[in-house]
Amino acid sequence: MKIYAVGETILDIIFKGVEPQAAMPGGSSFNAAITLGRLGAPINFISEMGDDKVGDLIQDFMEKNGVEANFISRFRHGQSAIALAFLNEKSDAEYQFYKDYPSQRLDVEFPDFQKDDLLMFGSFYALNPKIRPRVKELLEKALHAGSSIIYDPNFRSSHLAERDELVPVVKENMQFASLVRASDEDLVTIFDAGSPDEAWDHISPYTDVLIYTANSGGVYLRSSSLSFHMEVESIEPVSTIGAGDTFNAGLLYGLWKKRIGKEQIKTLERATWEELIATAILFSREVCLSYDNYLPQAFALNLNENR
Repeated sequence: MKIYAVGETILDIIFKGVEPQAAMPGGSSFNAAITLGRLGAPINFISEMGDDKVGDLIQDFMEKNGVEANFISRFRHGQSAIALAFLNEKSDAEYQFYKDYPSQRLDVEFPDFQKDDLLMFGSFYALNPKIRPRVKELLEKALHAGSSIIYDPNFRSSHLAERDELVPVVKENMQFASLVRASDEDLVTIFDAGSPDEAWDHISPYTDVLIYTANSGGVYLRSSSLSFHMEVESIEPVSTIGAGDTFNAGLLYGLWKKRIGKEQIKTLERATWEELIATAILFSREVCLSYDNYLPQAFALNLNENR
């Protein structure tokens, strides 16, 4: 069972007030991939970046953290993406992006997926019309192979003006997914769904399981046979940039570690889901206590030693 993630690579420069605090590679799926690599999971990242110094930095960072870079397109006509992340008083980030992509996107051969491999995707990267045909081709290949697909819409309010055009693509993505992990903010923005039950009413026609995260409000799971809530510990976060991404990594790590295949996801018992979600909550909490976008090295090392 191998794990794959597809998404954007970007260099995040993090500001608190007017002072830069850190610069590190990021991107939603990328952050999850780095966490999985640090944990020793067999993670392959599918993406694109410029053939420039920023791209070299990002690829070197991947390799140092155990993430396979066999499916990375290094383009020459354009530049690697950069984001300025401005943290507010709640340590949540507002972004300003600088991107220069070529016309030919994700120009790389896709992996040969196997039954019960894991593929994670999401964010605007999975909706962007300039790259949508390639992303859809990837999803169809994974689905045909019998892989488990996990979707995180991560739908930012900055795309609210485009919602009517993008929601049909979100729904199509959900149809590919064995599991949707979405935040309360995502589902308010996409469906005007103000509760887990309202969200499940919208999502249940498309996927088997919804994991609904509500920050300090905890985590909810909804499926055809299960409905429950798990609380989270209150903390004072340093940065929440990688919180959802590292939560996703926790889910993938648990599914991989327990060798849970696509058909099993539909029928898992509550106790197993609680164990998987507890790991995801723990990972998310740890990443919020630093400026890292991924599980800290020391925590991952300790977890590996005690595994």
